[in-house]
Amino acid sequence: MPTARKLNRTLRAFIERQPLFFVATAARDGKVNVSPKGLDSLRILADDRIVWLNLSGSGNETAAHLRDVPRMTLMFAAFEGEPMILRVYGRAQTFHPRDVEWPEHAPRFPDMAGSRQIFDLAIDLVQTSCGTGVPVMNFAGQRGDSELLPFYAEMGEAGVRDYWRRKNVVSIDDRPTGIFGLEDDGD
Repeated sequence: MPTARKLNRTLRAFIERQPLFFVATAARDGKVNVSPKGLDSLRILADDRIVWLNLSGSGNETAAHLRDVPRMTLMFAAFEGEPMILRVYGRAQTFHPRDVEWPEHAPRFPDMAGSRQIFDLAIDLVQTSCGTGVPVMNFAGQRGDSELLPFYAEMGEAGVRDYWRRKNVVSIDDRPTGIFGLEDDGD
């Protein structure tokens, strides 16, 4: 498996063609989390840095895990064309809409209802593998455009914050996610 310390032109182009990526995180103990991500939510800032916009969901594992251990892995797999799997390893930071870094990064992405965090990944290792075990599948479109984004848009900002209070304050292992800043402020 070829490895490198950063992306190159070929790997950047591969990432930019993928309509789907997976993010994996884990705290020191508890559950490992792997989540699929789509939409227009990822930007390559440099050969050693990626940022991605995280939308609201039924859990908030990535944010909780990064508060304990800041490691993250992104995985991209070719489901069409030439086979390849690309894993990008590094250390990540979490930025919320309340953070001073948010205005720097948020304009990089389309305005999407339910935007919850931006994760900033400093890459320390890049690894490719053949990907010949990955099935060939045709991309039909993003569900988020017709289902996820309208769901949060209909809630409105206050409804999304209420949803966060109910579903995003702690992880499945009862770890705080930092969604509202101080864990006891509730807002």
